[in-house]
Amino acid sequence: MSEQAIARRYASALIDVVSKTGDTETVKNELKSWEEMINSNVDLKTVLASPAIAHAKKDGVLEGLLQRTKPSQTTANFLRVLLQNSRLGNLSEINLSFDTVMDERSGNVTGEVRSAHALNQQQQDQLGENLESVTGKRVKLEFVIDKELIGGVVARIGSTVYDGSVRTQLGKFREELMTR
Repeated sequence: MSEQAIARRYASALIDVVSKTGDTETVKNELKSWEEMINSNVDLKTVLASPAIAHAKKDGVLEGLLQRTKPSQTTANFLRVLLQNSRLGNLSEINLSFDTVMDERSGNVTGEVRSAHALNQQQQDQLGENLESVTGKRVKLEFVIDKELIGGVVARIGSTVYDGSVRTQLGKFREELMTR
């Protein structure tokens, strides 16, 4: 199973818990802080990830950090589960999946739009409205300039690509001419 799929499962399970307790923002912020703390300390990251270090020692390190930082019970329990299952090293991916799954459950999706040149606000708004009507969800778009494009736009929402680039249109036109 891919790391991304594993991260998504942990994130989904955590969201199920926090949506019942109402701790969503607290837990989300605490886990971001833990991610930053672990990633900023090479020694800590090495200790928690190393299979050569006994689980009891890792558990002691985690419990000591939990005593100092005093996170919510949900966050503390989740971190313990991650350590128990040797997944604390996946915290960054889990945090990303947490945001994605939360957006999906609330009817939001994020996407990326690549264009040959910058789009003005009216064009961005129109494109956003069109993608919302196609997906049936609220769409949050990131706009990127791609000098490889001749013209038009390429939008990616999740694994779906909406290709309205000039290059693709020319390719389709060429295929059509060759089949006649």
